[in-house]
Amino acid sequence: MEENRAHTAWRRAERIRVLSDRMLGIGPFGIGIDGVLAWVPVAGTAYSVGAGALLFSEAIQAGASRATLVKMALYLGVDTASSSVPLAGWAVDTLFPGHAMAAKALQKDIERRHGRPVNLDDEALRASRARPVGPRAVR
Repeated sequence: MEENRAHTAWRRAERIRVLSDRMLGIGPFGIGIDGVLAWVPVAGTAYSVGAGALLFSEAIQAGASRATLVKMALYLGVDTASSSVPLAGWAVDTLFPGHAMAAKALQKDIERRHGRPVNLDDEALRASRARPVGPRAVR
């Protein structure tokens, strides 16, 4: 049962990762809902906080380690804080894949404890793995 819950969290984290920071990939960079909404005052911060809360909730329910939770909190904190600063902060938020980095940290934690989920769409997984996230690929 614990493994099933963890694998459900893995899949949900993947959806949030793609929606938030990787709907459109351009080389090593990606943009998603978080990057687009970063330019809309209040909406960007609201989305960032909401998506971050969902990721963090999934991590807690999946039994992620404290180290993973701290790492995720740092990524999500930087992402959310940057979206609250007009113009320069919005540009940083557009390029900083905080949700993607937090999702990858959770996925690695789950894979380390329970293995990779089965029944993944192999084609979609290969495509998502082939595109690095952010300035440095998080793997």
